[in-house]
Amino acid sequence: MLETLSCGRFRFDNATPRIMAILNVTPDSFSGDGMLKARDEIRRSAERAVAAGAAMLDVGGESSRPGAEPVSEAEELDRVIPVVEALAGGRVPVSVDTVKPVVMREALRAGASMINDINALRADGAVEAVAASDAGLCLMHMQGEPRTMQHAPQYDDVTRDVLSMLDGRVAEVERSGVVPERILLDPGFGFGKTLEQNLSLFRSLPMLCAKYPVLVGVSRKSMIGAITGQPVDRRVVASAVAAALAVQLGASWVRVHDVEETRDALAMLAAVKSA
Repeated sequence: MLETLSCGRFRFDNATPRIMAILNVTPDSFSGDGMLKARDEIRRSAERAVAAGAAMLDVGGESSRPGAEPVSEAEELDRVIPVVEALAGGRVPVSVDTVKPVVMREALRAGASMINDINALRADGAVEAVAASDAGLCLMHMQGEPRTMQHAPQYDDVTRDVLSMLDGRVAEVERSGVVPERILLDPGFGFGKTLEQNLSLFRSLPMLCAKYPVLVGVSRKSMIGAITGQPVDRRVVASAVAAALAVQLGASWVRVHDVEETRDALAMLAAVKSA
């Protein structure tokens, strides 16, 4: 659950699971949904996601798929900032998916309410960029970096290693003055993890969710494809099932491409649990 504050920022808690809708503004999204479109088209896409049940919009201007090449600050700013300006102040908060402190600062200035960083604010100046605001932040675990992260990832114990890294990042941002209620954690499914490691981590979600609200993003990912044998555009059903399973195991947020299908899966889960 989130509480929207007067300045457009918010605080997280564990009360009600919610949906974060993915809005890619890249030409090379792994899911094929990248959008280099006019502002009105992006606004319509956002409105459809909110109408379908999204409680937050996550805007990304740099692909983080395995093997992805980085983009320059200038290019990412050109992709992201006009979208944030178009969507900020709408019915739901806007998150920006970035690892670059410059993009973080400009996105917050443009009206973003959260920074979603796959690098867990490890870049020089990233902690300061977010701490100086009242924004929410999502810290994700990733072993390596997108270009090479799937080259034989190894862990002593994937769950404990992920928890250890995230605990360290939480401690660092809290030392900068960020209150715990601003923090969301993402175990980073598919980011430097084999299928077996992903499944082990998924089964351990209750442990991961014990301290902080957790966001789970497995929508249409390769782990879904490996399990089902389906191509990216036919992973919708399995992705919705995975989102419901994540919520059942304690996740507070699910980050998805297919909002309506996920909403329905979560509604079924809630009805069965409350019966």
